Amino acid sequence: MVSVAAHATPGPARAAAMRAAAVRGVAAAQLVYGQMLLDGVETVADPRGALAWFTRAAAQHDMMALNMVGRCYDLGWGTPIDKARAAACYRVAAASGLDWAMYNYATLLALGEGVAEDKAGALDWLEKAAAMGNAKAVNFVGSFAEDGWVHPRDMARAAHCYARAAAGGDFRGCFNHARMLAAEGRIDEALHWIGRAGALGNTRFVGQVRDWLAACPYPGLRSRGPAALTEGRPC
Repeated sequence: MVSVAAHATPGPARAAAMRAAAVRGVAAAQLVYGQMLLDGVETVADPRGALAWFTRAAAQHDMMALNMVGRCYDLGWGTPIDKARAAACYRVAAASGLDWAMYNYATLLALGEGVAEDKAGALDWLEKAAAMGNAKAVNFVGSFAEDGWVHPRDMARAAHCYARAAAGGDFRGCFNHARMLAAEGRIDEALHWIGRAGALGNTRFVGQVRDWLAACPYPGLRSRGPAALTEGRPC
């Protein structure tokens, strides 16, 4: 959610430069340096240190940093998992207008993790984030429509959302769009989006898609999908 590559000073000196700016109290540098520590980019991975820098930037009202504090508590990065604390961070950042926090807070609301389950409230936040172009939120709105959560099931809306999410680069949206296309008999198009899902998705997700392909009801996708899924993935 934080793009380290977008910041200047390429090469091994970047981490030192970011740390120096972070120490001087620059919130944006604290956020980026925290992400570098979290990911182990040009420095030794240090999730606890990452959380400390995210917290310092959040104290300066950097809402992406506050969202990242929430992520740390949500997923146990550098600290024990605390879904309630994660939800509190997301809620404040979402209220400030940050789309990623809206998506993250909606996820906890939908699942009832750290907060009381509130699918209607979750959908409200997802629709706000989707209106801002957040592809993951668009995909999740599609899931609400497909599963009939909050409103009656609406497969046309689900298909539209999945197509938007796929075009926006969300790997789950790519997979869901492929499912919708396959159901219409558009196997070649579905294979393209299976390939995009494989190229963009993480290893765990790709394994889940592979399992789905092995049992899916579409012969063309079942036979050709595994090759499409692995094409374009890093060796």
